[in-house]
Amino acid sequence: MSPHRLIDHDASPDAAVLSSDDCQRIAEKAIKLSKADACEVQLGSNATGNTRFAANQMSTSGMVADVGLVVQSSYGAKHAVVVTNELTDEAIERCVRQSEALAKLAPEDPEAMPPLGAQTYLPVNAYFESTAALTPGDRAKVALAALKKTRGAGDLLAAGFILTSANSTALANNKGLYAYYRNTSANYQLTVRTSDGTGSGWAGVDDQDWSKIDFDAVHERAVQKAMLSRNPVAIEPGRYTVIFEAQAVGDLVQLIANYGDARSADEGRSPFTKPAAPPPKDATPAQRDSIMKAMRAAGPQTKIGEKIMDERVTIFADPQDPQLLSQPFDGDGLAVGRQVFIDKGVLKELYYSRYWAKKMGKQPTGAPQGIKMAGAAASVDDLIKSTDRGVLVTRLWYLREVDPRTILYTGLTRDGTFLIEGGKISKAIHNFRFNDSPLFMLNNLEMLGKSERVAGTEQGGDVVMPSIKVKDFNFTSLSDAV
Repeated sequence: MSPHRLIDHDASPDAAVLSSDDCQRIAEKAIKLSKADACEVQLGSNATGNTRFAANQMSTSGMVADVGLVVQSSYGAKHAVVVTNELTDEAIERCVRQSEALAKLAPEDPEAMPPLGAQTYLPVNAYFESTAALTPGDRAKVALAALKKTRGAGDLLAAGFILTSANSTALANNKGLYAYYRNTSANYQLTVRTSDGTGSGWAGVDDQDWSKIDFDAVHERAVQKAMLSRNPVAIEPGRYTVIFEAQAVGDLVQLIANYGDARSADEGRSPFTKPAAPPPKDATPAQRDSIMKAMRAAGPQTKIGEKIMDERVTIFADPQDPQLLSQPFDGDGLAVGRQVFIDKGVLKELYYSRYWAKKMGKQPTGAPQGIKMAGAAASVDDLIKSTDRGVLVTRLWYLREVDPRTILYTGLTRDGTFLIEGGKISKAIHNFRFNDSPLFMLNNLEMLGKSERVAGTEQGGDVVMPSIKVKDFNFTSLSDAV
């Protein structure tokens, strides 16, 4: 099997994805060759098709298939990894031998963990033939439907990207572990600009099942926002009631999960670390020293069990949730299940790696493989109608960290920012830079919309979020970008 297996342009991606039997056979071959104390194997395969268009013209279409074999050899706490995308007998043996040689030279890893034994995984079906069997012609039909709308309008220009894939991941080791997951993915993002350069509208959709996607709705939404966003006016930066569409919510709320590991909280580096209470003002110097010594001995405390945001907020990971259908194991092969991080505004749990769980005497949970925030029944139109004066934000970009202790970030709005007056969109406005935190934002929640799978956050991954309405969101300056 050659590296970067270019496949027939009309072939189905399904043919290029390794089956569970294929993965098991290759993994067993590598493990049998191993002379190390421990041998861990990861196999990945994917077949990805793409279609691009810009300036109202089709531009490219392509498909590529690839495989990756990762072999980790360990001698006690020494380990090393070698990667190849060749699966011949010779390449597999070379990969094993090189990893063994490097492992013997490696320094000892103070956080090395022994390989896992056999695990029991939740059944997750994230592989859909409607996506796996797609052809370039199927993608082209969607692109041409978008172009038909913009070409007919006369002053609109469309640019879009359709990315579909079929994928598999397998993990195995010499202690009996074997894990396999396969999934499909269909992601479509469309930007429509006005020819005078003043207006921009964006819409996107993501689903594992191509047949569930309403492409006409995507086209209509992007075109409508482009037309509405012509000739924006400037309004003063400041704190506003803001309606965030689900895409923008995904960019911000997903950040919470990045800080959700128990280790950073236990080590005092997290927004979920509880600030230490100062000694009483009337304490004597001896009492103060005693209190501070006891606090240092106890170590940082976390906010688990405390209410940290609005009681309508519930954030969780669940591989079997029909909107997520995420991988039911982490990178070590540890089985992951439903994890509820925020339950009705209360911090319920943080996730534990195997190493940190052992150190702290806890049960390892593994990192979440997808994230979802529960929503309500309201539509974006309902949120707009309920707002006397506010701002509607389509999506965000260029997010950068300002303060990790509060998850304070800065970023920009883009592709459709509007002023709401009297329960209606009144005019397009210039984009803003913001400085705010999802923790602050979810404490200022006013309304929840429907949860939906979002099309492409800066972090990526399986993300399901509702549209939301919040008060006092902090816009700090204007941006001339559309």
